[in-house]
Parts: sequence; C-alpha cells; structure tokens
Amino acid sequence: MELHEQKFEVVSYALNTSKTLRELPFYPANVEYRTPKGHKIAPQDSVRDLGVHGARKMAAWTFSAFKDRSPTVMLTLYKSMVRPKLEYCCPVWNPTKVTEIQKLENVQRSFTNKISGCRELHYWERLKKLKLMSLQRRRERYCIIHVWKILQEEAPNDVGFTFKMHQRHGLKAEIPAVSKSAQLSVRSDYDSTFRVRAAQLFNLLPPELRSLTTLGSFKAGLGRFLEQYPDTPPVPGYTPQNDNSLLSWGRTHTMQLSRA
Repeated sequence: MELHEQKFEVVSYALNTSKTLRELPFYPANVEYRTPKGHKIAPQDSVRDLGVHGARKMAAWTFSAFKDRSPTVMLTLYKSMVRPKLEYCCPVWNPTKVTEIQKLENVQRSFTNKISGCRELHYWERLKKLKLMSLQRRRERYCIIHVWKILQEEAPNDVGFTFKMHQRHGLKAEIPAVSKSAQLSVRSDYDSTFRVRAAQLFNLLPPELRSLTTLGSFKAGLGRFLEQYPDTPPVPGYTPQNDNSLLSWGRTHTMQLSRA
C-alpha cells in the first residue's frame, strides 16, 4: 500500500513494551513502515485521535470570530464547523469506554455552556432546551443507519453482515459467535466492534421500522424511536442511571416489561 508519508503516522502495539527493548538498535527497523518509494513513516508514541483537538480549536476560533451568542447563530456554527470534526467516520471508531465518551461529549458540553440562556443549565437540560442529541446518541444513530444502508445495498458490506427473517421478530442482523474459551479481554473487544455492536443496535428497532425500504421514512421512524429513550450521557460529577447506550436503555425497558 502506498501512503503519503506526511499524512500518516505509525503506532505500534506490542506485548513487550519495556524501555530496554525499545532502546535496542534493531527495534526501530521492526516497527517503522516504508512506502514502495522508500519513504519512511516512523513510529510515534501517541497520535491525535477522535477529532477532539481539531474540534476544540475550531470552537475557540468560533468564539473569537463571532460575538453573537444567540442559540440560532451558535448552533448553526457548531453544527457546520465543530461537530463534523467529532463525527467523521464515527461508526468505525465509535468508543464504548466512559472516559473516551466523556472526552468527546465535553466538547459539546463546553460549547453549549456558552450559548445565551444555557449557562445555568445542567448539560442534560441544555440538550433538551437546544433540541440536541448527545454525541454518543448520534454515533449510535449513525451506526444504525449504516446497517440499514448495508441491508438495502446502499453501502458496501465490507464487514460481512448477514440478515435473517424471524417469524416473530422480523428481519434481524445476525451476530457472529465468539469462542466461549476466548479470554475476557478478547470478548470485551469483540462486543465493542462495529460488526457486533451495530447489529445489536439495529436489532433493537421494532420489526416494522427495520423493514422500511426508503431512507427518508427510515430516518423519520428512527427519530421517533430515539425520542422514547432518555439521553443522559456520562458527565463528570454526575451519576447517570446507566452508560446511556441504547442497548442499556433497551435492557432496562425489557426488564420493566418482564416485571409487569
């Protein structure tokens, strides 16, 4: 694969990361990457990820360039210039760790705190007032839409999704099995993959919604479905009922129905 050496960085993951090993003369040659033209892409200890740095810089520029803090102006700027940096290709890297969710959510939390009439409101209250979804909820929404597009052959099925019609539950995405003997860490990584998590999110939808065949009607129905669930993303200093994933809210709803 030919890569632009000035636009790519290499991060190496290894079981043995001792300082002594990294100082050996032959170590860099084992972890660096050379393009077919001979250009070297050297390994880095850390790289910028998740779009947090870029989004914060753009938010800071927005506050310095525009003095109007009205909701209409600020939300227009946020949606067009800041939020896209946090959501580019998000179905691929959608994080499940609370600390990573908070880092992303803090960008939106900080921005909305500067909008007129919102400073005194808690973040969850600001989301309702401004009619915004949490970034976490939006990422799960994107995952669901992408699975629907794969089903309707509007997006390439690169990860091998399969679907099966069930007599009671309608059309559902098949979830690949994982070995029962796999280590706990492997199973945790498996549960966080797009192939598994996105399928679980898609299967959470009502059968009649999963069976819609036009994007407009599916998005409209998905929007109504999402409104049924609270949107209380993890925030430092507050203890939410769960991790705010639709999967967690879905399990809570199922338990309430079984008790009833």
